[in-house]
Amino acid sequence: MTFSLKSSAFQDGDPIPPKYTADGENLSPPLQWSDPPAGTKSFALIVEDPDAPSGTFRHWGLYNIMGERTLLPEGVDRGSGAKTERLGKGVNDFGEPRYCGPAPPKGHGTHHYHFKLAALDVEALSRAPKLAVTDIWKEAEKHMLGQAELIGTYSR
Repeated sequence: MTFSLKSSAFQDGDPIPPKYTADGENLSPPLQWSDPPAGTKSFALIVEDPDAPSGTFRHWGLYNIMGERTLLPEGVDRGSGAKTERLGKGVNDFGEPRYCGPAPPKGHGTHHYHFKLAALDVEALSRAPKLAVTDIWKEAEKHMLGQAELIGTYSR
């Protein structure tokens, strides 16, 4: 088996339902993964849009996700009931330490949102409670054992 990431809300390459966008409830979608590489001690997750007019735009980042975890429920960073006290929260390009869903400019075509999950060889990527999403991925690359990706699309 291969390290993989999926969502019960949308399939890889399919549109992200409005509920998980700035046009809806702006909740993070449920995510589940399987078969992480041997030696995985934690995970880091980022969501980015490389189709943004000004270049890659980062919508979300989480780190210090426990290695035994295999899912993040819907709305995980909004008090969904999941055990989140250990999670580091990335500051996205909106300047917010939370999930901010797809919000492409109207008429700009279909954007692709890359949900990237890194399996890491460390229990904690950083002790800081907040890092910029770009810094999360830079640090994760130093400890990455494997990566899984899920792509969703959205347009207005």
